[in-house]
Amino acid sequence: MRLIQHLFLALALGFAASASASPEAPVSGKEYLVLPEVQNTDAGKKVEVTEFFSYACPHCNSFEPMLAAWVKKNQKNIVFKRVHLAFSPSEVALQRLYSTLEGLGIAEQNHAKVFEAVHVKRNRMSSDEAIFEWAEKAGLERAKLTDAYRSFGTQARVNRAKSKSDEYRIREWPTIAVDGRFVTSPHQVGSAVTPELGEAESQQGALKVMDFLVARALADKK
Repeated sequence: MRLIQHLFLALALGFAASASASPEAPVSGKEYLVLPEVQNTDAGKKVEVTEFFSYACPHCNSFEPMLAAWVKKNQKNIVFKRVHLAFSPSEVALQRLYSTLEGLGIAEQNHAKVFEAVHVKRNRMSSDEAIFEWAEKAGLERAKLTDAYRSFGTQARVNRAKSKSDEYRIREWPTIAVDGRFVTSPHQVGSAVTPELGEAESQQGALKVMDFLVARALADKK
């Protein structure tokens, strides 16, 4: 009898814990984390929102349409930035490509094109030459992009991306940082409940948590 009582108690506690976790009412340590050190931002009265991502990441690819719509909806309140990660040698060329596009001021126009090349056309672009060939086929001036790709400015942006991922303690992607204080991700939101949410539900939940964190940051600025 005592074993059965303990079993029911464990089930009840597990249910209560899962019920308390919700994207609509996120809790620190569950749906989002508070960074131990506040990072500098330069968004003024708006809130800086930064996506840490990789073009090689299929989860980043599937999250992109939802995220783009969210950014458009919230543009009056946020300054949105991206930081490309490279957790493996095969992603270094893609990281450098994003830094190059960013430096040339054409990242937004080509962002979806790179995702399509990698995940639809299966062009992994894991070498410099593969990057240059893709750029030429995408209608970009190959010589100009090649020079920018190999420039000190691009290397500086790559180095800054590495430093920023360390400062924000990024260990998975996509991860979203809000106001230099909070981080959340679809995976974190989806795994905060039992049973875990599917990918689409986790992504939608992450956007709700981002709404909460942006609102909190805006209130703190008043």
